[in-house]
Amino acid sequence: MDWVLGVTYLWLKAGHIVFVIFWMAGLFMLPRFFVYHQETAPKSPENAVWVERERKLLKIILWPSLIVVWALGLALAESIGAFGHGWFHAKLALVLALTAYHVWLAGYATALARGERRLSGKHLRMLNEVPGVAAALIVVLAIVKPF
Repeated sequence: MDWVLGVTYLWLKAGHIVFVIFWMAGLFMLPRFFVYHQETAPKSPENAVWVERERKLLKIILWPSLIVVWALGLALAESIGAFGHGWFHAKLALVLALTAYHVWLAGYATALARGERRLSGKHLRMLNEVPGVAAALIVVLAIVKPF
């Protein structure tokens, strides 16, 4: 029985890592898409192409990856009894913040599709650093388990 649980854990972990990679790739791509999108004329054919690219990235990669990351991550946490540890609470807080960032990006994509351009290219480039910093902290918490 221990063997089955061990193999299941490894498959959960592998799946979690794969979908984290997909999710992070999308979180890096979407703000970059926004930078290029904002450089187009609001009602131009090129603008419509960027709206469609952003929609597809969200629909095909980002939302499904987010759901799988959460499902597998919670299953992993349960399987190792992580809910009682401080490192896990910190990791969970960062993943919640990254999820909020994802939701905010989706909202910004909707605003761009309506022609609203609230942020400068410089701000969007700075926002592109959020997932990298969050990922670095999350990995340290998950691997090192400092507290």
